[in-house]
Amino acid sequence: MNIITDLKEFFDKQVFLKMVISNPRSKATMIKKIEIKPVMIKHEYLIQFETIENNSASHENLDTESALQKIEHLILNEYRSFFLRTSFMEYDGLVSKKGRITVSSKSIEQETIEWAHDRKKEYIFPEKKPIDFLIKLGIMNEEGIVYKKKYNKFRQINKFLEIIQDTMQDISEDRIFRIVDFGCGKAYLTFAVYHYFVAILHKEVEIIGLDLKEDVIDFCNQIASELQYSKLKFMKGSIESFDDWHEVDMMITLHACDMATDAALVKAVNWGTKYILSVPCCQHEFFSKIHNVALTPMLNHGLIKERLSSLVTDTVRTLYLNKEGYDVKVIEFVSLEHTPKNIMITARKTGRKSDKDFEAYESFKSFWNLEDLYIDRF
Repeated sequence: MNIITDLKEFFDKQVFLKMVISNPRSKATMIKKIEIKPVMIKHEYLIQFETIENNSASHENLDTESALQKIEHLILNEYRSFFLRTSFMEYDGLVSKKGRITVSSKSIEQETIEWAHDRKKEYIFPEKKPIDFLIKLGIMNEEGIVYKKKYNKFRQINKFLEIIQDTMQDISEDRIFRIVDFGCGKAYLTFAVYHYFVAILHKEVEIIGLDLKEDVIDFCNQIASELQYSKLKFMKGSIESFDDWHEVDMMITLHACDMATDAALVKAVNWGTKYILSVPCCQHEFFSKIHNVALTPMLNHGLIKERLSSLVTDTVRTLYLNKEGYDVKVIEFVSLEHTPKNIMITARKTGRKSDKDFEAYESFKSFWNLEDLYIDRF
């Protein structure tokens, strides 16, 4: 077969399902495989190329002509093998050093194409399925229909649960799983996490939501009581003064202002908490402390300095968690609140501490001339 000619026909008839190009010719090639599939975007048939490098996926959508040119270049110049699937056939191809292509094929059972960009998003909390706390909090009606004005909240709640799902590993222990939500506010996420653990994971859980506003705490406790969420309670108090538990499996903090985020991280580390999810808010401590002669031009303007101090603060937090034996990721998360602060720090305790991580932490602080930090006092 002439792979490019046949591919053009598969594209034209829209029977192309998938192609994987792999086995790079050069050992220096960082991208070990390329996955290719059809997508329908705004009713236009396109070919999507997905590559993964340094655990980061990137996508490129091309028209069929450009896609054919790219595929031809890849298999003739950069890679040694490919796999191709249409709605009725599978092909395995090997490419020699001289560019000779050997293909084996077999028939498969007729397969239906599902367009990647036309699929309905499958949420952890699905639409049109009544969920008690979402009804109680005014996000959906009794039939499970999400109110139009509340759809962003509904989507963001599901996104948060997806992050928890991705962060957690084994939680098969028989003991009760304990979670603290510091600065829970109106507690949309606190209720969501409780429902997720109990109704979906079927995991016995105890959750405490902590906040400084008494009226918010009273409201949340009333809702929890009406829903018979017996292992969910809300308390008024500060993070520093919280002393009800000394063993916590997951700590959540969203927009705990300024050093309250650091107080929460310190608490979690001292507890040996396995999972941490933190969305920092305003960071004032470093604004007056960061200093580096070489970067003075960035520190002479208040707005730039504020943004820089925010990034420096969150970097210190990630390095702090690293040195305390946590595997840390920084991801984008748009919260339920209207705020430009959209960085989330997720951390999973591994218990592996190294001199290298400690030195990286101290070196970064030294670079910015940072001393007497709140996070180092405990």
